[in-house]
Amino acid sequence: MSLGQHLIELRKRLMISALGLVAGMVIAFFLAKPIIDLLTVPISVIAERTGKAVLNFDTVTGAFDLQIRIAFAVGLIISSPVWLSQIWLFIAPGMTRKETRYTVGFLGAAIPLFFAGTFAGWLIMPHIIELMSSFVPEGAANFFQYSYYYDFILKLLLVVGVAFVLPVFLVLLNVAGILSGMAILRGWRFAIIAITVFCALATPAADVISMFLLAIPMLGLYFAAVGIALLVDRRRARRAAAEFAAGAPA
Repeated sequence: MSLGQHLIELRKRLMISALGLVAGMVIAFFLAKPIIDLLTVPISVIAERTGKAVLNFDTVTGAFDLQIRIAFAVGLIISSPVWLSQIWLFIAPGMTRKETRYTVGFLGAAIPLFFAGTFAGWLIMPHIIELMSSFVPEGAANFFQYSYYYDFILKLLLVVGVAFVLPVFLVLLNVAGILSGMAILRGWRFAIIAITVFCALATPAADVISMFLLAIPMLGLYFAAVGIALLVDRRRARRAAAEFAAGAPA
């Protein structure tokens, strides 16, 4: 294909992706209110305990703005089969069979892990909000500004989701021959410290339960990546030995 044909193809894929996103946003807009109700469950718990907690909309268009933000985020997820397929259809023709296999394997592992990470973030999110609200002095009230509250939850879910995908990158580096399985395993002490520090930053230091709920699956994923990398190294060594034996003079 010429450069012009590539640009026409890119425009086509972008248009289809945009239409898919708009359709997903329309569907998600009608789901926004139940989602807001779920997001504000921790605030309701705090209000029952203290009687002084409320989600605050400080502008005339604040409530509508929150629904649009949620519609975009959820619509992006709903329409993901459309725009992911369009990305794939654009890049796949230029890939070799081996590159295609690796890409499919990477996406097949990364996407479920990302959603598993966001689900883990969703589970620990109420504990974080409720614990942080417990530091509010007696006589003061909790007014959660809507944009900050939404951004806090979104960033938490994204960070934890990306963290769950990191072991896949370790396996990818191993498959590419950049890191050996033993090299990944030798860094287990650093990995434990890094995961512990990350979980301590992602969750309040006083909330030990949330910290362990997040750290245990991340450590499990790290050691699973080590196991896969060692298996890949073993197969690579066997294949190299067989090729050497086949090419050795009789």
